Amino acid sequence: MRRISKLTRVAVGVASIALAATACGGTSSDGGDSGDKEDLGLAIAYDIGGKGDQSFNDAAYAGLQKAQKEFGYKTADIEPTEGETDADKEQRLASLAKQGYNPVIGVGFAYGPAMEAVSKDYPDTTFGIVDSVVEGKNVASLVFAEQEASYLAGVAAAKATKSNTVGFVGGVDVPLIHKFEAGYQQGVQDTSGGKVKVISQYLTQTAEEGGFSSPDKGKAAAEGQIEKGADVIYAAAGLSGQGVIEAASKAGVWAIGVDSDQYRQEALSAYKGKILTSALKDVGGAVYTLASSVQDGKPLTGVQTFDLKVNGVGLAESNPEFAKIAGLADAVAKAKEGITSGEIKVKSE
Repeated sequence: MRRISKLTRVAVGVASIALAATACGGTSSDGGDSGDKEDLGLAIAYDIGGKGDQSFNDAAYAGLQKAQKEFGYKTADIEPTEGETDADKEQRLASLAKQGYNPVIGVGFAYGPAMEAVSKDYPDTTFGIVDSVVEGKNVASLVFAEQEASYLAGVAAAKATKSNTVGFVGGVDVPLIHKFEAGYQQGVQDTSGGKVKVISQYLTQTAEEGGFSSPDKGKAAAEGQIEKGADVIYAAAGLSGQGVIEAASKAGVWAIGVDSDQYRQEALSAYKGKILTSALKDVGGAVYTLASSVQDGKPLTGVQTFDLKVNGVGLAESNPEFAKIAGLADAVAKAKEGITSGEIKVKSE
């Protein structure tokens, strides 16, 4: 039977990250030259878009950096390859486990089938998967209440819009991204009393088509929504979200980022003035938490849920303009209280 628990968030606390892109399919390692198995620590395998997406994958990397610094061991992070198969992912995870890395974390639901297969072959290694549930005695499923953070993003959008039309851009039309859209839609409608229209669009039907890795697709989608009157656009699209942010900035409308605090991302600094907020998802905290549990000799397994109550998700308030919009901060604070108390039930689909 799967064990379900909620964790107290361990904050990553990384104010800025050096975002050096690695070669496609390559590995980068930190923390010494030792090749002994007992000296190897956390390894992560990136999702589509890889390191440098200013979002999901970079949040995972921040957790790896924190673990490496605190525990002083060797770490590894590996990029995905274009058009890869589940067999490629299996080989990647198996290679890391065979080398002695522990834990080994797959960043993204796409690693589900591969992890289910590989984890059985390495029972002494703790595996983690972000955004999916995989059964296994040695697997920790790191999942989030994305709909709760997205509800707060919807509250912000409803308070910030002047046209009464806002947008949502999802990277891929899959259940995970539906959670983002559902929470956002509900937050907008609850806050505006149904007066604000939400235009929704998904970039692709499958991840292989580039929905999470194509800024040009994100930019085109945002431009289309802006033409229809949207003056706030929320993107849950990984690397593609950079294109949404660029388009919003150039058009002088608001963008809402995702996963990381994109207002603080150096690579997006040219557009930061129009990044109103970001729906936060503490992927880095989850990655670090699993690594810490292994280091302590008490590895976590089963479903580990990170929600608003434990600060596993939230809403960024870094942009000074956030506090200047009438009623916005108070509305978000009230919504947070309602969600954590259970008064507000946020839909996930």
